[in-house]
Amino acid sequence: MNNQESITPPVAEKIAKELTIHGDTRIDNYYWMNNREDPKVLAWLTAENTYLDTVMAPEKELREKLFGEMKDRIKETDMSVPYLKNGFYYYTRFEKGKEYPVYCRKKGSLEADEQIMLNVNELAAGHPYCHVGGISVSPDTKLLAYGLDTVSRRRYTIHIKNLETGEMLPDEIRETTAGSTWANDNKTLFYSRKDTVTLRADRIMRHTLGATADKEVYHETDETFAVSVRKTKSGKYIVISSGSTLSSESRILDADKPDGTFRVFQPREKDMLYDIDHREDKFYIVTNWDALNFRLMETPLERTSRQNWQELIPNRSDVLLENLEVFKNFLVLGERKNGLTQIRVINNQKKQDEYLSFAEPAYTAYIGNNPEMDSKELRFNYTSMITPNSVYDYDMETGKRELKRQQEVLGGYDPKNYASERLFATANDSTKIPISIVYKKTFDKNGKSPLLLYGYGSYGNSMDADFDGNLLSLLDRGFAFAIAHVRGGQEMGRQWYEDGKMFKKKNTFTDFIACADYLVQQHYTRKEQLYAMGGSAGGLLMGAVVNMRPELFHGVVAQVPFVDVVTTMLDESIPLTTGEFDEWGNPKHKDSYDYMKSYSPYDNVTAKAYPNLLVTTGLHDSQVQYWEPAKWVAKLREMKTDHNLLLLHTNMEAGHGGASGRFTALKEVALEYAFLLKLEKDQD
Repeated sequence: MNNQESITPPVAEKIAKELTIHGDTRIDNYYWMNNREDPKVLAWLTAENTYLDTVMAPEKELREKLFGEMKDRIKETDMSVPYLKNGFYYYTRFEKGKEYPVYCRKKGSLEADEQIMLNVNELAAGHPYCHVGGISVSPDTKLLAYGLDTVSRRRYTIHIKNLETGEMLPDEIRETTAGSTWANDNKTLFYSRKDTVTLRADRIMRHTLGATADKEVYHETDETFAVSVRKTKSGKYIVISSGSTLSSESRILDADKPDGTFRVFQPREKDMLYDIDHREDKFYIVTNWDALNFRLMETPLERTSRQNWQELIPNRSDVLLENLEVFKNFLVLGERKNGLTQIRVINNQKKQDEYLSFAEPAYTAYIGNNPEMDSKELRFNYTSMITPNSVYDYDMETGKRELKRQQEVLGGYDPKNYASERLFATANDSTKIPISIVYKKTFDKNGKSPLLLYGYGSYGNSMDADFDGNLLSLLDRGFAFAIAHVRGGQEMGRQWYEDGKMFKKKNTFTDFIACADYLVQQHYTRKEQLYAMGGSAGGLLMGAVVNMRPELFHGVVAQVPFVDVVTTMLDESIPLTTGEFDEWGNPKHKDSYDYMKSYSPYDNVTAKAYPNLLVTTGLHDSQVQYWEPAKWVAKLREMKTDHNLLLLHTNMEAGHGGASGRFTALKEVALEYAFLLKLEKDQD
């Protein structure tokens, strides 16, 4: 019995709004929640928070205990592995009791005196939210540019600091994406500016130190594209990248001539993506032009259009080429095969190449921070579900591998006490869906143990098996944790993504259900102890599966869920909408409308029993507007026939990523875990 039964949940007012298109009318009784300034909306969100606090009051001690456990595993005084760039060793460190990073450097040697470039704890004082992004040091190493957001709407103001004197320059650049790129004159900055309504990065601006007005150098008028700016690793070229889901275009400018005119590298084409870097007399291009899984090509500096491209590494049906790192004498490729990441090192002088080997069944390995072109050392990162994040330096000439640092997990963590496996479920079209799973070795596969299944499956984002110290609080209490590598991600190659979007989106949902069924069939758990979790587009996944198979899960955590698919994708004033028509479809077209409506979680809530649900959102979320989860919860309260828990937690101060401090954010995780553990306890 839930103590919810003796506590009355908030009931949202119903104000019918008719939404008609293609001759079809939907009635949205909670459309009125779409106004974050309305006192009635704020009152309802506050009432839901109060209801959650009341229902979860018996778990207050558990939440505090979970928070304490997770916080105690974090090494409070911690430091990243320094990297060398332009004669300085740069690193980030955390101080005991402090929430935010301190950015530092040392000149010439790790034994040199430390210079604190930026202490984010000082910037965060007096703000409930604080995030710094786009840290960028000028080529002469004298100036630091950085973006600051204290609201959590991803609208950053760029500030500039003189690293020699410590003084702040008067320059303040507002409404940016945080990042900026220095030209080689050390006084010109290029940055991207956002549309103030949709928050789409649509302009590249040029700022000269001390100037009062900035010059627009590029305006992206296609609403499905967003822009960014960066420098090639060589430092020779500034690159403007325009990108949509399925198409991209680059413009280049000599970094020594910031007042010059950018030229198009290769004009955009439908369904063609490409990314570039530079070395000596050539550009290198990673592209899907006539190459589903991407290939590597090169072209001369002055002849960059596609007819001049020469193939270096062809498309392979079983290997996805994800990225490239250029060195003076080496090329390093980040690839993916059979759902696992791999690193390939090509020695240009010896005309040899090799793959780095990794022993665990499920892991993640990726190219790290390598800013120096003339280096024989490759920095890469390695992690698995039982191996904490590890940073290695690999000597590309000798093959020697050196562990520079492994994330320290305090409290006596021993990986030998845990096991990880890679499993495959069979989807309803016979496709094999990978599952990564971790549990304590005392875990019993007798069908009587709790299991948390996580999924995402959108945008080609792969959910790789990595280490999460927070999870130990569940694993040590008898849970297993599994990741369903469903279609819509890119784990198994580009086709894996193609088969989980647009008119194949439902594969994402049925794949997740197939993984859940498989774990029950194989006695890892049972329906009464099976839990699911997903965030953002993974929250859409949660909303879809509880409509399709509500009896399969005992409890579900939907974090900042994208659940009102049709209404959101019809509103082009909402951030992200126009850029995502190639992901979900454009509901202004009837075929897309009908398909999206057939799975949109909000539109498919019906009178039936749903599992226990915890739904989280942020009032200032710019990616999934708070009203989507809020409306969904209101409609579920109205329609559902069960007595299971339905809780909504709105962070009234943060946005899509939740709280900004490294410890404060753990309170949200503690709530989610306490919810799951409460459901387990209430069954006893």
